[in-house]
Amino acid sequence: MVGLNKKQVRIGMVGYKFMGKAHSHAYRDVSFYFDNNVEPIMQAICGRDKEGVKLAAEKMGWNSYETDWRTLINRSDIDLIDIVTPNNRHAEIAIAAAEAGKHIYCEKPLAMTLDQSKRMLEAVQRNNVIHMINHNYRFAPAVQFAKQLIEEGRLGKIYHIRATYLQDWIMDPNFPLVWRLSKDISGSGSHGDLAAHIIDLARFLVGEFEEVSGLLETFIKQRPIVENSSGLSGTASSDIKGPVEVDDASVFIARFENGAIGTFEATRFAGGNRNGNRFEINGEKGSIRWDAENMNNLDVYFHEDEAGLQGYRTINCTEDVHPYGTAYWPDAHIIGYEHTFTNLMVELLKGIDKGISPAPNFEDGVKNQAVLEAVERSSRSKKWVSISELLNESS
Repeated sequence: MVGLNKKQVRIGMVGYKFMGKAHSHAYRDVSFYFDNNVEPIMQAICGRDKEGVKLAAEKMGWNSYETDWRTLINRSDIDLIDIVTPNNRHAEIAIAAAEAGKHIYCEKPLAMTLDQSKRMLEAVQRNNVIHMINHNYRFAPAVQFAKQLIEEGRLGKIYHIRATYLQDWIMDPNFPLVWRLSKDISGSGSHGDLAAHIIDLARFLVGEFEEVSGLLETFIKQRPIVENSSGLSGTASSDIKGPVEVDDASVFIARFENGAIGTFEATRFAGGNRNGNRFEINGEKGSIRWDAENMNNLDVYFHEDEAGLQGYRTINCTEDVHPYGTAYWPDAHIIGYEHTFTNLMVELLKGIDKGISPAPNFEDGVKNQAVLEAVERSSRSKKWVSISELLNESS
């Protein structure tokens, strides 16, 4: 039941599979865990497959469904458009939603190209709508606590970040050519899908990138044509193969504007790693490290500890003193992947209430896209690429 004194924001979501499920869960749970002034109403869900979207609406609790996103945007009972489509539809839908005066919550990466992302940012700014991009890993309590320690100066000057996002789900050469392996649909492979997350975490925790030097590699050049796919799985239609036009692995080094340096690796060919999103940050006074597969814990080391007792300690970030700690359970009663979306959602609702676009928003999306594109350019040119120069190029 909607709170009597709460504002309502009526959601229209385009797409309904992997991320659609995660976003729907957050809409359903955010007001259960958090007291806020805005109540999300799951008004309508949209997908091209009428039977599929109808079943998704019933299962996930949406009030209605559409099969054309333009119809959804034009509905007068929709306040916010949530975009969980493949990457090639983000820009078109977001710009149309902004022109219609709708707030926007968009999956990452923001766009296929830096130019597209800039046009999306211009559209939301021109139409004065709230905008946010889904980088949910920022909202793991341990990551928020890491940010707090850094801002408090507990690590001192930051020297290093080393970040990896390692998966292994396409190592089989006979795994089919799903949409994430199609350049026309995804824009890039592991680089845009996985490196986008660790780039955003690096910007959030360390600061802005200055320049990068990188390498993209495709190990399997051809794969079977896909018949159908869902989430991260798919089935082949025949023995006919098509070219793989995106990267399987992304590796780059970086300099940051504050003098820190970083190493980054994203791949879908790291056997034994199902979702190895990890970082370690080293500063003059201490270090921190985090692993998404054990997301409640943050490893912390301080140089000032006495000799003989120095070393990493593991902090279970589930206590009331930790970010979002009061919303959930007693100490050490851990939360999961789905709650990163819930934590992000409460920030989005606060932003709508206050009339501000909470981070990460489309401005962050543009800066992340610039780093992604700079690495691609560096891989082609075999040279360092400046982020500020890329951002300042005319579209």
